[in-house]
Amino acid sequence: MPRHPEHLQAFDYLGPHRYSLRFCTESRRPVFTDAPAVELVLKHFLQQVDEQGFALLAYCFMPDHVHLLIEGLRADSDCKRFISRAKQFSGFYYSQQHQRRLWQRYGYERVMRDDEATIDAARYILANPLRAELVKDIREYPFTGSSVVTIDELIEDLRTM
Repeated sequence: MPRHPEHLQAFDYLGPHRYSLRFCTESRRPVFTDAPAVELVLKHFLQQVDEQGFALLAYCFMPDHVHLLIEGLRADSDCKRFISRAKQFSGFYYSQQHQRRLWQRYGYERVMRDDEATIDAARYILANPLRAELVKDIREYPFTGSSVVTIDELIEDLRTM
């Protein structure tokens, strides 16, 4: 049995699929507690979302990890490539500024089934700061969002469920 998460053997990670991703910081250090670190990493995530043909439906930077909900927009949207490049570029520029490694080597991904509601996955991601008791209202937490809709639209969608 492997000591790290593995990709699905019978799945190519290409095309218009949705993925729930989680990347942890090296040694679970609380890196994402201030805006400059989050902004640096988010900038590179957004660049790779654009280059690899994905939509970033929801994200939440917790102190020692990040949750992403992405969806492929093209037939050549490659989740493995997105993961690799997003972590590589954000990690490189973070280490240039801070002289230390950003990410653990492996992350976690879950391919969402067609019958799973996107809003349920977004709700789970956005509720992380609430579950961790970092805030009492999601609007108080500065490190959540989407490249597709505003945080107010996401929260409104969550209320209608």
